[in-house]
Amino acid sequence: MNLQPSPAPYLADPKIASLGAQIGDPVRAASFPKAVLRFRNDRWAASVGLDDLSDTQWIDHFGRFTPLPGNLPEPLALRYHGHQFRVYNPNIGDGRGFLFAQLRDHEHRLLDLGTKGTGTTPYSRDGDGKLTLKGAVREILATEMLEALGVETSKTFSVVETGEELWRGDEPSPTRSAVLVRLSHSHIRIGTFQRIAFEDDAERMSALVHYVLTNLYGATPEENPAAQLMQLAVGRIADQAAAFMVAGFVHGVLNTDNINITGESFDYGPWRFNPTWNPHFTAAYFDQNGLYAFARQPEAMHWNLAQLAISLRLICDSAPLVEALESYGARFQAALVRRFLWRLGVKTNGFDADRALVEAAEKAMIHSDIPIAEFFAQHRGGRIPNHWSGEHYASFTALLEGYQSNMTDDADVSLPTCSMLIDEVETIWAAIAERNDWTPLHDKVNAIRQHGRALRQR
Repeated sequence: MNLQPSPAPYLADPKIASLGAQIGDPVRAASFPKAVLRFRNDRWAASVGLDDLSDTQWIDHFGRFTPLPGNLPEPLALRYHGHQFRVYNPNIGDGRGFLFAQLRDHEHRLLDLGTKGTGTTPYSRDGDGKLTLKGAVREILATEMLEALGVETSKTFSVVETGEELWRGDEPSPTRSAVLVRLSHSHIRIGTFQRIAFEDDAERMSALVHYVLTNLYGATPEENPAAQLMQLAVGRIADQAAAFMVAGFVHGVLNTDNINITGESFDYGPWRFNPTWNPHFTAAYFDQNGLYAFARQPEAMHWNLAQLAISLRLICDSAPLVEALESYGARFQAALVRRFLWRLGVKTNGFDADRALVEAAEKAMIHSDIPIAEFFAQHRGGRIPNHWSGEHYASFTALLEGYQSNMTDDADVSLPTCSMLIDEVETIWAAIAERNDWTPLHDKVNAIRQHGRALRQR
């Protein structure tokens, strides 16, 4: 599950330079009319030794992008390709953001500080490279909620309002602008491997595999590093798919350029939390065929991993890559069961029994139309409330009766429902847009963090 941050000293470690000039293009941040600090994530700033910055210093680094000490001398817009809704696109890369810095956290993991909304790059195409303030607020809410629910996710590190009016076709315009900084366990994507494979550069592919294994997985490269990486990536990304399902989350755009090689979720655009266990629920209005619908996300992740395997064929025989890919189904099922029981707050009864419980729970939620967040809150610790009825719900509760709580005491069981549905997102944004009232946002972040702490108290 997601690590809890602890204080650590600032330790710059710009390892990306080892991949050479072709990994990205030096760029500059846009010059903004103003810089108003709206959100700083001191929980995670402490974990990378940056929580002692004054607000003025914070804005200097994360609003105007003065380099951090000993770090990258200039930002890099990273290069990659990707399948976008299963159509290969060689004309993409960091189009409205860049890699700003790399540093170590409290677990000595190598992390990236990357941006969103910092202006045009060589990959912006016809875009302005900017981010709406609403988009930044939505990303705060997505990352905070996912972190609380145990999903490995990027952290919204900073949001600075930038004083521009932006015009967008998918929200009322003009609208306010912002620049966002996210803390991530790398920005190396499946699309990064695809670009190198497209360019047929075996030497750079080997270098990238070595970089990921040693710096991101903390592994010693073995006799077949590409196959080793494929095994690791399948496990992490299978877990990511399971985490989305148990959280009731729909990312919306699971293209290969949006899949981090470490299995950490990031880049939140048209995301939604599914109100009920509706397999067909989609997040993006442009996903008209439901390619990335709620229940299709595990299959989408598997497809994306297949594209990674195809890319790694440049330096590896097919057999070990296929072997790793074929393990995805079992690894996804194991992760789904483990995460489902964790959120329910019950102990395992063995995999076969646990899988039967999960299947019964899914059917109960579908046929009884039970809200996902309420389902987990009401059944926490194996409780059986008298809220719902029906054949499928009765089958689920019959199985649940055989499970023991893993709560430390009765107080841990009583966890209030905490959700993040679209109506609440819009209400929080309306307070900001109409009255510049940030209290509902900060109150919600505090409530989400309290929920996350309670889920981990066992």
